[in-house]
Amino acid sequence: MTLLVTGGSGLVGTHVLEALRQRGERPRALVRDRSRDVVEAFGAEAVIGDVTDPVAWQRASAGVHVIIHAAALVASHDSLEEFMRVNVGGTRLAIATARRTGARLIHISSVAVYGRTAVFEAGVRGVAEDYGFRPLPDRDFYARSKRATEQVLEEEAARGDLSVIAIRPNVIYGERDLLFTGRLVAHLKRRFLPEIGPGTNHLSCVYAGNVAAAVLAALDAPVKPGFRAYNVTRDARPLLTQREFFQTFATALGVRPVRVPVPAPLIRGGVVAWSALMRLLMPGRYTALGNAAMSFILGENPYSTERIERELGWSPPIDTRTAIARSVTRQSGSWRRGSSR
Repeated sequence: MTLLVTGGSGLVGTHVLEALRQRGERPRALVRDRSRDVVEAFGAEAVIGDVTDPVAWQRASAGVHVIIHAAALVASHDSLEEFMRVNVGGTRLAIATARRTGARLIHISSVAVYGRTAVFEAGVRGVAEDYGFRPLPDRDFYARSKRATEQVLEEEAARGDLSVIAIRPNVIYGERDLLFTGRLVAHLKRRFLPEIGPGTNHLSCVYAGNVAAAVLAALDAPVKPGFRAYNVTRDARPLLTQREFFQTFATALGVRPVRVPVPAPLIRGGVVAWSALMRLLMPGRYTALGNAAMSFILGENPYSTERIERELGWSPPIDTRTAIARSVTRQSGSWRRGSSR
């Protein structure tokens, strides 16, 4: 079976390549030239090109059976037009390639399509895949582009002759992550650990290796025409509280940071320290979305994974403590921030 992976040098992409290599696969990876060494280190055949270039897709797609489309502009200061050009435009080419070759398409989407803030009002596991989409802030270019991408996928799949599975993770962490994980590690090494609110909630985070396991579950599922989305939004149990999550990172790093309580009322008041913390942990994603960031850090994980567990048999293989240990000990490399192209 010939598999084509886009975004193979990014956080999810490298974990997908690693999982495929462990299964004895040698996929192709459509990447730009500067990422050739990264994907080859994970056992992939590099095809040089950009996901917005139709010629590159032609070169990469000969004999392909499955396309795993992980390439996306994620956290950057680019315009909405650029997010749309890369995320929607690249996906349109993935669709065209899948239709031309008869390949099935596995697309890495995001729970950002639901809306960032209102979903937390649904409560624990209250947001299943049929949860209605909520309004998106004008400045949330990433979420707007991912929702537009899914709408294109669903419309095209409805035309027939196309099998699409969309994987919807939430905040992803893990080794080779220069955003959430890399900055959290750097912050803890400076011996500072904020205690945000009571700390008893469970963050809506998922380890990149568990997202890769969901991709493999989709890969092994029977091919069915149409569009189907799946939340992939937790690690294996036991689930850690917010306080335990940050403390486990500190322990894995071997540091004993100074604990600084940050009461929830101060956060809700929009203090400068809160904005600085969000810029540190989630640059480009939540800095202009204060309410969403507050919901993330103080709220319970609202996303249900019942559909993927029931229909694809997915169960996250890695628990959070193990995932954090891996994230800390393997955190290295020079991956490009803000893009998994």
